[in-house]
Amino acid sequence: MSNTAHPEINSRRNLLAGVAGAVAGAGLAVMGGNAVAAQLKQPNLAAAVAAKLTASTVTAKDGTVLYYKDWGSGPVVVFSHGYPLSSDAWENQMLFLSQHGYRVIAHDRRGFGRSSQPSTGYDYDTFADDLATLLDALDIKQATFIGHSMGGGEVARYVGRHGQKRVAKVALVAAVTPFLLKTADNPNGAPKEFFDGFRSAVTSDRAQWNKDVSMPYYNFNRPGAKVSEGVREDYWRQGMNTGMQAAYQAIGAFSETDFRDDLKKITVPTLIIHGSDDQIVPIEISGNVAAKLVKHAQLIVYDGGSHGLLLTQKDRLNADLLAFLKS
Repeated sequence: MSNTAHPEINSRRNLLAGVAGAVAGAGLAVMGGNAVAAQLKQPNLAAAVAAKLTASTVTAKDGTVLYYKDWGSGPVVVFSHGYPLSSDAWENQMLFLSQHGYRVIAHDRRGFGRSSQPSTGYDYDTFADDLATLLDALDIKQATFIGHSMGGGEVARYVGRHGQKRVAKVALVAAVTPFLLKTADNPNGAPKEFFDGFRSAVTSDRAQWNKDVSMPYYNFNRPGAKVSEGVREDYWRQGMNTGMQAAYQAIGAFSETDFRDDLKKITVPTLIIHGSDDQIVPIEISGNVAAKLVKHAQLIVYDGGSHGLLLTQKDRLNADLLAFLKS
């Protein structure tokens, strides 16, 4: 029987086919548009859909799209990057740990890297909430949270604001915690004028500042240092991929946010790693103090270590992080 002889039957068949296609399409949309259950390691589907999760992005409540990486399988390690970089700063640690049986996740903070560049939200409460949005959507449990520099504050505020239900361990690497700004009750901090100089550099010639600051960041300005122009250029690349709003406003966030109460709420095993010659976040006002505020903290000091330990002492850092994960 031909379809042309029975147009009514043909019409019904087309209608059913269309409905089936629509249902299938709706199913794919609900799954996140890219096989969320298969590719995203079976996250909390309700949270994933609410957060508009894909294999490389998640959407925050205010519409900001956050880029993230999710490599490997096994126990989860979550990384938070420093200023003015992106999740690319963690690539050596992520590759190393993924090759040793860990699932590694890192996102670009709002305004940084490949994430959206909104005009608002450059405060630690929002940063912590953004991280929570991603981890809730992926339904992450019993993860080790590792924060470098500005990212250390993000990890601390995440615990302070969202608790430890997803947190098994914490590591703070050259972190800005507990409080960088000089105040009446924090007399050893740096004066606001010091950070005002950062803001001035951002607005006057950000490109040149990103190039110049890479020297003390990695201690390339120390006598006998082996300077890597490739490392400097990659720092510049990441820094310039960060939006102007984030580059400017985040300075106030990481310098003026007090994380002392957040650190006191961390009760899981914690590793604090800091370089003794960190020229960006001196150990005297950061790592040494943070180690006294966290209940179960172990402090490891890298003699002569720079702020950029992720690269300048990556082999030692990788080994120390792996040992901590296995402990």
